[in-house]
Amino acid sequence: MAENERMIDVTDETFERDVLKSNLPVLVDFWAVWCGPCKMLEPTVASIAEEYAGRAVVARLNVDENPETAGRYGIKGIPTLILFKDGEEKDRIIGVVPKERIADMINRHL
Repeated sequence: MAENERMIDVTDETFERDVLKSNLPVLVDFWAVWCGPCKMLEPTVASIAEEYAGRAVVARLNVDENPETAGRYGIKGIPTLILFKDGEEKDRIIGVVPKERIADMINRHL
């Protein structure tokens, strides 16, 4: 996946600090290197990160490298996008969806 300075990578070790304790809503993209649909969604997620900079955090978590967090949130299929706010899961989208659907999910929690 292309590096984007607006997106952060989170791990099992940093998830609580970077996601659950964030002052802003956090959209987490659960993905894997081998996942074709994840690659299709990546430019959309990068665009969301750009658009919501300062209002929401966009993070990504590699499910193969971080099975503990993926398991805790019951990730069965990827890509899965979960929106966290105040340390809690507020919404989730599974699969490749249009940018507008992701934006609508974030806007409901800003």
